[in-house]
Amino acid sequence: MATLLLLPGDGIGPEVCAEVRRMAAKLTPDLTVEEKIYGGASYDAHGTPLTDDTLNAALAADAVLMGAVGGPQWADAPRDKRPEAGLLALRKAMNVYANLRPAYCFEALADASSLKSELVSGLDLIFVRELVGGVYFGQPRGIEDLGDGQKRGFDTQTYTTAEIERAGRVAFELARGRRNKVHSAEKSNVMESGLLWKQVITDLHKREYADVELEHILADNCAMQLVRAPKQFDVIVTDNLFGDILSDAAAMLTGSLGMLPSAALGDPGKPGLYEPIHGSAPDIAGKGLANPLAAILSFEMALRWSLNRTAEADRLTAAVNAALNGGARTRDLGGSLTTTQMGDAVLAAL
Repeated sequence: MATLLLLPGDGIGPEVCAEVRRMAAKLTPDLTVEEKIYGGASYDAHGTPLTDDTLNAALAADAVLMGAVGGPQWADAPRDKRPEAGLLALRKAMNVYANLRPAYCFEALADASSLKSELVSGLDLIFVRELVGGVYFGQPRGIEDLGDGQKRGFDTQTYTTAEIERAGRVAFELARGRRNKVHSAEKSNVMESGLLWKQVITDLHKREYADVELEHILADNCAMQLVRAPKQFDVIVTDNLFGDILSDAAAMLTGSLGMLPSAALGDPGKPGLYEPIHGSAPDIAGKGLANPLAAILSFEMALRWSLNRTAEADRLTAAVNAALNGGARTRDLGGSLTTTQMGDAVLAAL
């Protein structure tokens, strides 16, 4: 029997994960759903954001879905014990190197975007963000004392050929099933790691994916094009740092951060890690105001990519679409529904 591990975490994480649990009970009653403590909640209870018990459960599951981690109450915790350190450690241990972040604009929300509706109506692009390398993991890093009251902070951006190639393969394979176009975003004009990225993607394309259209784009230009003409993009492959920033910018094209799911995938047969990209939103935590659709759509991705339940994934997407077409809106989308009421609307459509 397949197992989904829920890691509610912090802030609004428990609220949106509760709606995922309701969807699973309705849509896949035979799915085993487990839950473990994680993030800041785990730090408070056990002194670490990721216990061995939680990590072992994640590695043994078929799919892992987390809510959110972090909050101001852990800002003074040691860096290696902060909730975000638990997330990085989990990604690394699961070796989920390809982060899929779709930016899809439901037609009912075209007017909710911060851009003109004609720019985002019909938008359907996806980021492949390399997730376990780059500046977030590079060594050396730290803050050193230079004396005379001066300090120096430093991080190392580093990539190998193999790390770039495996992310590139995911992007090219995805494109073959979509509109057959990949943009590779980097800063090859000023960064050595960016130059290597461009070279490796170019060579991989020539050897194995010449049938896919490839365009190289500087990351800053990519940011500009996302708000100028986002529908020109199909698949965007990029590194950890730029992927983090660019995909968050693309989230607002769809109307709200509360709408964007993500999937982090590794080698075939290994569990994927799924999460909404909205963060813990501590200002609204516990108030029933969070939009659960990003978490629900993350469950849809888990059904599709890790649990081999394509029919159920299609049903869930259709139910979200039907709820939105029926006028269901949480506060971030200009409505007044609570988290649970939005879940009710999706369940009714199911």
